[in-house]
Amino acid sequence: MNKIFKIFIVLNLLFVFSQDLSFAQNRVKLAQTGFKFLSAPTDARATAMGESYTSISSFSSSLFYNPANLGFMDRTADASFGVNKWIADINYMYASAAYSPADGRYGKIGFTFVSVDYGEFIGTVVDGSVDKGYREWGTYSPKAFSIGIGYANALSDKFSVGGNVKYVRQDLGSAPFNIDDAGAFMYEENKLDAIAFDFGILYYTGFKSLKFGMSVRNFSTELKYKNDGFQLPLTFKLGLSADAMDFFDVDRSIHSLLISVDAAHPRDFPEQIFIGGEYTFYNTLSLRAGYSFPNDERNFSAGVGLKQSLSGVTLGIDYAYTPFGIFSDVHNFSVKFIY
Repeated sequence: MNKIFKIFIVLNLLFVFSQDLSFAQNRVKLAQTGFKFLSAPTDARATAMGESYTSISSFSSSLFYNPANLGFMDRTADASFGVNKWIADINYMYASAAYSPADGRYGKIGFTFVSVDYGEFIGTVVDGSVDKGYREWGTYSPKAFSIGIGYANALSDKFSVGGNVKYVRQDLGSAPFNIDDAGAFMYEENKLDAIAFDFGILYYTGFKSLKFGMSVRNFSTELKYKNDGFQLPLTFKLGLSADAMDFFDVDRSIHSLLISVDAAHPRDFPEQIFIGGEYTFYNTLSLRAGYSFPNDERNFSAGVGLKQSLSGVTLGIDYAYTPFGIFSDVHNFSVKFIY
C-alpha cells in the first residue's frame, strides 16, 4: 500500500507540473531558448530510433532521455562513450556511466558528460573608419559542456522514478565589443552557466511488454546575456513502447521488434511526434530506423548495432545516420561496456 501511495503522489505531482509547463509555454515565443546543445542527440541507439526513447529501458544512456529508465537496470555497471558529428563541423563528445550498488536495493546512480566543440570562427568588430565597415581581430573557439549526476529507483516491479541534476556552461570566448579612442580593442568575456534538472517516470502496464514513460528535461531558471534573457530548451515528453513480437508465435530469443512512439512539447518548437523501431536478431545484431515530425531539415534516421558478451562483459557498438537537408549528413557513434 505504501508503494501504491508513493506512485499516486508522484503521478499527481508530475501531472500538475506538466499542466504548469503547458500553461507557461503558451506565453513563450518559439525559438527563444539558448544552450541548444542540450537538445542535440547523444546516444547512437536513441538517435537511430528517431529519439523515440522516453519509454525504452536501458542503462546509463537513459539519463540523456528519461532518468527513470535507469531504474530497471539489471546489471552491476556500465559505461558508454560516443561522438556525434553534427552539422557545420560541430562535434559533440558524450559519455555516461551507471552503477547499481547492493544489487540495486538502494537504486541506481549514474553520471553524464557532454562537451561541444563549435570549431574556429573569425572575429570582427564594427569600425566605420575603414571601407569595409568592420575590422577582423583574430579567431575564437566557442565551447560548451554539461556534467550531471542522476539517480533512479524501481519502486515496484512495474514502476520507477528518476532524476538528474546537471551543471551546464557555455563559453562564447573573449571578444572585443568596441574600439577606444586610441584604436585599441575593448574586450569582454561571454560566459554563462546554470543548474538544470531532468526527471521522469517509467511504468510497465502489465499488457504484454507495453511500457509508458514521461520525462521533463532541462528545467532551470531564466538566464541572461547582457540585457537579453532566455530559457533553457525545456522539453516535456510522453512515450509508449512494446515488442511487436508479443503478438506473433515466434522465438523471442531469436527475434525482437521494438516499436516506440513519443509525443513532445518543447518550449521552442511546435509539438512533435517521434516514431522508432529496432529489430534485433539473436540479441546480437540490431537494425534501427526512426522518423520525427514536424522538423525543419531532419526527419528520417537509421542505424545499426552489434552486441557481444564475453566473460560476463558485454560490448556494444552502435551507429546512427541522419540526413540533414541542406546541411551535411550527421553521423553518430557509440561504444558501450556492460558488466
